[in-house]
This record gives sequence, C-alpha cells and structure tokens, in this order.
Amino acid sequence: MADILEAVNIQWHPGFYGAAELEFLSNKGDLEFQREYNLSKEPIRMDMLIIKKLADVRIKNELGHIFKKYNVVEYKSPDDALSIDDYYKTVGYACLYKGLGETVDQIPADELTISIFRESYPREMFEAMKNLGMEIKEYYPGIYYISGKQILFDTQIVVIKQLDKETHRTLRVLSKHVREEDVRAFVKRAAKISEPGDRNNVDAVLQVSVSANKELYEAIRRCDKVMCEALRELMKEDFEKQERETKQETLLEAIRNLMETMKCSADQAMAALKIPEADKRKYIAKL
Repeated sequence: MADILEAVNIQWHPGFYGAAELEFLSNKGDLEFQREYNLSKEPIRMDMLIIKKLADVRIKNELGHIFKKYNVVEYKSPDDALSIDDYYKTVGYACLYKGLGETVDQIPADELTISIFRESYPREMFEAMKNLGMEIKEYYPGIYYISGKQILFDTQIVVIKQLDKETHRTLRVLSKHVREEDVRAFVKRAAKISEPGDRNNVDAVLQVSVSANKELYEAIRRCDKVMCEALRELMKEDFEKQERETKQETLLEAIRNLMETMKCSADQAMAALKIPEADKRKYIAKL
C-alpha cells in the first residue's frame, strides 16, 4: 500500500475539497460546492472553494455557523505559509467574486463570508492583524472569528490541528504528521459511507493522507488485518489501478526483452506472449 502514492508532489486541495463536503454531510441538501472558481472570463483563478448556502438554515457543523448565502473558502496546505498578505489576497478574491455578479449587487457584501483553513496556528499573521486593530476571538476550538472596522466580510480562520478531534477527523487526517487515532477513527467512520459521491470524497482524502503518511499507514496495514481490509475496500479503485499498471509494466518489459533477445518485431513479441489483439495498440504506444 505504501507504494500506491508518492509524496513527492502531494495535491492537497482535492483532499481538502473532499474533506469539506464530508464535514458538512449533515446539511448536504442545503449547500452547493463549487471548486476552483474562475473569477473572470480570463484565467483569473485560484484553488478556492465557493460554498453556496441554498436555504436559510443554521449549519450543524460549527465550521459553517458563520456561513451566509455565499462563502469563499481558502485552504492552505501544510507546505504553504499564511501571512497577512495571504489574508488580503483572499479578501481580494472575495471582492472579485462579489463584483462579478451578473447584476448589480447580486452578491450583497453582507451575504458573503471568508473562511481560511490551515493546519497550524498562524501566529505571525494574527500578530499583524492585531497590530492593524483587528480583533481575534476563538469561538470554538480552532475556529477564530476576525472582526474590526477593516473587515469587509465576516471572516473565520480555522486551525485544523486545534479542531475537536472527535468531530473533525476528516480534516485532521490532512496532515504530514497525522495521528494514528485520527486515521483509525476516520477509516472506521468512512467505512460506513455508501453513497458514491461521498465515497469519492473519502477516496480523495485518503489519497492525500496516505501519500503524506506512508509509513504510518503501512504500519497500520501490517499490524491490523481489520483496518487493512477497511483501507483496501475504501481504496479499492486505487489498488486495482496500481495492479493494472504493474501488470502493464511487467508485460512491457517482457515485450522489450523478447524483441531484443529474439530480434523480433513488437507484433511477434506480443503474439508470443498471447497479448489480446485489442490491447496491442496500447502497448505499442508505450514501447
């Protein structure tokens, strides 16, 4: 399992988007998620998530208590810094989003919020905010509301590492230093999810978490058969894909060896290996 994903270039945002949808499953019908929103006809784009609240309801998850009709969500991966400039950049994107409505004031400022998620506490940014006269208050564990005269939109900063571990395992496993208890609790909960779209989100979260913590997941797999089977079932498509790719690479190597040792053509080598006619073009393209 440790070989499924490489941690060389981890794509954190798809994992976060999947985790965000799983966090708000209790209000699934009340929210609309728009990923990687294009802010204009030209390529002004950022890896941000727009969550639209479709009904005038209070979101059960405290991460969404601040939500209004339009909600700009920015995620900073463990490799990303979070500075005062990053905060203002997110505000700038929120302003662009507001200003690009199809009609004047289609997106009212008082119906727009900003949420910034990051694993660790942004000490320097919070200090800069305080120096600018902004007020920072922790309303829930790891969830800080920002207020003050300079604030254009209701804003929260979410410190994932400080979130309640019993209710936010989905986000807590998006870490390079994930805790084993978080992994086990997330996998146990995820195994009960059956709806295809939600299972896809689980897979996105696991791909990132496994990629960033290969040794831990491999240790769990070796020592716990139940957990190993649960992971295998949850990541069934990934295992099957890896098995297909491994088989293809083995056959490609066999074709090359036959061509070199027997001085034969690719077609002759594939015929000797009894490769189906329908698959031959695929192998020829990779030779």
